[in-house]
Amino acid sequence: MSLHPDKVPLIHGLVDGELDAANTLAIEAHLKTCPDCRGEMSRIEAVREMLGSAALREPAPAALRDRIEALIEAEAPLPVTSRAAAPRTASPLRPSFAGGEITAHIFSRRWASGAFAGVAAAFLMLTLVVPQLAYTGTEDQLVQSHVRSLLAGHLLDVATSNRHVVKPWFNGKVDFAPPVPELADEGFPLVGGRLDYLDDHEVAAIVYRRRLHVINLFVRPARTLSLPVGVAARREGYSLLRWTAGGLEYWAVSDLDPRELQLFHQLYSARSTS
Repeated sequence: MSLHPDKVPLIHGLVDGELDAANTLAIEAHLKTCPDCRGEMSRIEAVREMLGSAALREPAPAALRDRIEALIEAEAPLPVTSRAAAPRTASPLRPSFAGGEITAHIFSRRWASGAFAGVAAAFLMLTLVVPQLAYTGTEDQLVQSHVRSLLAGHLLDVATSNRHVVKPWFNGKVDFAPPVPELADEGFPLVGGRLDYLDDHEVAAIVYRRRLHVINLFVRPARTLSLPVGVAARREGYSLLRWTAGGLEYWAVSDLDPRELQLFHQLYSARSTS
């Protein structure tokens, strides 16, 4: 028996703790029967341990720290107006919300330059641009359904990458027709679909992948006004994204980075209307 090259990415993912439950179970079962792949895993773990050892660490010289501190101190502070002179009002850079003091601090003095400006911009994107979901019990159900789907045999009722098979499969099973665009050319291949339950009603679950990650897209008739912009949330380490379009409500759930789930939403929405 020899090393299986197609299993090496999964072995790396297992060592790094990046696999979902289904892929973890699959690669662990393979490792039990393949000594060469077990040896490769041991080699990967040994390299990782060696790279993390103190012997390879090189502390920065004290002179570098002194030079960085001197550069920071040399920056001229921005003028600061008196807080008593005028009441605070909301503006794009000084929003009147609970995090306003933090944002004001980020945009004051030396935090406004160089790499710190990037941190500030990211902070504003998260707090101002990306809306957040208010907590509902629906989120717990979605996460539970996503995790349950990753167990062996629970992910798909119809397993195919052909949208012309998945879309008509839902006919007669739900009283709406969910869009099923193919996104493989964008890095989000379709893998199939199934029926699931949300708030005691049947919903369509369309399944996509992003590398080793599973995206469950739950679809049901919308009960609220149209919300084409994705509204994000995080629950128990999972990303959730909700939007509505064409009278349908969509919930995308995955362990992907929220930015990649936003990209999925944009591509799915564009292909659904094209």
